[in-house]
Amino acid sequence: MSQYWHWLIAISLFVALLERLSPWRSEQRVARAGFVQDIFYLALNGHGLSLIVAAVAFELPLPRTDWAQPWPAAVQFIVMLVGLDLLQWCIHNVLHRVPFLWQFHKLHHSSAALDWATNFRFHWVEALLYRAVQYIPLGLMGFSPEVMMLHAVVGTLIGHLNHANLDWDYGPLRYVLNSPRMHIWHHAQDEVPQPGANFGVLLSCWDWLFGTAWMPAERGRAPAQLGFDGVQDFPRGLLGQLVFPLGSTRRSVETSEPESSAQKRM
Repeated sequence: MSQYWHWLIAISLFVALLERLSPWRSEQRVARAGFVQDIFYLALNGHGLSLIVAAVAFELPLPRTDWAQPWPAAVQFIVMLVGLDLLQWCIHNVLHRVPFLWQFHKLHHSSAALDWATNFRFHWVEALLYRAVQYIPLGLMGFSPEVMMLHAVVGTLIGHLNHANLDWDYGPLRYVLNSPRMHIWHHAQDEVPQPGANFGVLLSCWDWLFGTAWMPAERGRAPAQLGFDGVQDFPRGLLGQLVFPLGSTRRSVETSEPESSAQKRM
């Protein structure tokens, strides 16, 4: 997993280049507000926390089944890709529907613009939750570290592309793969049927299967505004974001939107 840092840099530069060659929203600046913060989150969540949790996953003194160990690498990868993505789709739904968890997920939706760097803009509590749910069961079940590494690389590429400033939807494959044109509507502040849409992480098929997919009739149209109700009150400084909502969780939940408005989280 230590090699992942090199892949993270290479993928980031590649997608950033694609954005410069063919930007969807030409008015969006490279050095947008919050870009430097997102580079910090990319290093923290994309590398630091991932390495820590992955190392712990293979060192935990818990009973190991190793039932996946005899499988060919290709089978391990497919099972990991599909199974983990369904699990992430479920977690993502919960993050939007449970007020306490939504407080942590707000950070990801606090950016007024989307590009490749937004992919790892997550609160460290949420990042630990995702990584623990992914890596610890995989380590105990005997999945190969090399296959886990490949999954992390592919996941980073698709995640970067989903948040990128690119007008892509992959044609017929949009019913299987998530895309920039689909995922941006997950970040829309308005316009999307409630209680939200497009929760898929790598795959879009779960949203189409479970009725949470939404795309505008006009191809290539982007949301007028990104974020959530009250985003203007969200901490702008890095330290404030890192400690939010710890220490003030009770106040944040109690003063959050009423249920009818809370359903407008994207």
